[in-house]
Amino acid sequence: MSRVYSTEELIKIIADERRACMNGERLNLAASASGNPLLDRFLQRDGIQKFTAYRDFKAAVHVYQREHQVSGILWRQITIKEHNLEYPAVDEQLIALDRDLEILKNAKPSILDFWWAVTKNMDLYLSMNIGRDYCEIGRDRILAIARQTEWANLFHHGNSDNLEIILQLGWGQPEEAAYKRGWPTSGSEYIHAVNPGKRPIC
Repeated sequence: MSRVYSTEELIKIIADERRACMNGERLNLAASASGNPLLDRFLQRDGIQKFTAYRDFKAAVHVYQREHQVSGILWRQITIKEHNLEYPAVDEQLIALDRDLEILKNAKPSILDFWWAVTKNMDLYLSMNIGRDYCEIGRDRILAIARQTEWANLFHHGNSDNLEIILQLGWGQPEEAAYKRGWPTSGSEYIHAVNPGKRPIC
């Protein structure tokens, strides 16, 4: 029986393939531009061939994940303001299996508890227009969004003077949830916590 690749190995394989595609070592020569002659004049054919080759390879890895039941989850550790959390997150290049989604759902309460603890006295903003704009948001609205979503994820940037802690509240496949790519079956909302008087930068 052949060996099954691990989650970490699949992540490395995809990263290596992405580099090869971006360097022009892999092309999908059958890939065409939009089909609109006017628009096609502004698109670089080799760019489309590189992107398509990478997209096709990533889709093949996702099929492999399903066939061999290879999880897309990595366990991350985060420390902010002397609070520590270990939590599951699906790598952005992989998909979540059904059992991965259950793990994410079960981790949501501890992620929310951590986020509320580290964002006390911070200003809160909801990301709008795919991250191009932000509006202030209150605790009650965040709780309402949290109730309607399935899982949570965390990101943070900066230091104590310019700290930004981002809570992603999502549903469906995490790989499709960012930027509404899989809308409406997958999607997410981003809540940004920043120091008082600051605005989100990410």
